[in-house]
Amino acid sequence: MEQVKVLSSETSPFGMRVLIALEEKSVKYEYQQEDLPFNKSDLLLQMNPVYKKVPVLIHNGQPICESLIILEYIDETWGSEKILPYNRALARFWADFVDKKFLDSGIRIVKSEDEVQEQAKRDFLENLQYLEGALEKMSAGGTLPFFGGKDFGFLDIAFIPFTSWFHAFETIGNFKIPFETEYPMLDAWVKRCMERESVKKNLLSSDRVLETALKIRKRFVVD
Repeated sequence: MEQVKVLSSETSPFGMRVLIALEEKSVKYEYQQEDLPFNKSDLLLQMNPVYKKVPVLIHNGQPICESLIILEYIDETWGSEKILPYNRALARFWADFVDKKFLDSGIRIVKSEDEVQEQAKRDFLENLQYLEGALEKMSAGGTLPFFGGKDFGFLDIAFIPFTSWFHAFETIGNFKIPFETEYPMLDAWVKRCMERESVKKNLLSSDRVLETALKIRKRFVVD
């Protein structure tokens, strides 16, 4: 009998990606919550000895690590409907952008203060503008609903978990993301994604994410 297990933590947007993809593919799985960063399970250390981090997908005893790689593995292993679009290179480029430039600006908002934080907020909003442009291009000017075109796909799954952190970024950075005026396509896209059962089930509440973000901040900044 096929065995699928996910090791993750509840606030990890990377782990949320994996759970959303499995739900989209109707794959049954077991979930193991990891108490990070200081109490990693023996199974996590065994399955991901190189990076020692979540998420890890364990399929019939074989570990697959790094969330974007896991998404591609899920796509190749289960179901006839593919989450990677025809233009795979473009989707991979923007998913990498989310993981590097976009995430970096959000992390800097949480971990910094004063002018460093102000620059982080400017970078964050600029990165959102890049993603607004990518969505416009990949959705044929908004005539299609998702980054994946007509279908909810790879980049949608890669990016939507980070929206659960937006409230934390806004609260800690003391600013408001002007979705309706500056990012209307992203605003509509988030609302469409939130209608999907896979997303509603696996995105953590913004208040719970804020609790985690404030704990992270305390390790770096004394307000």
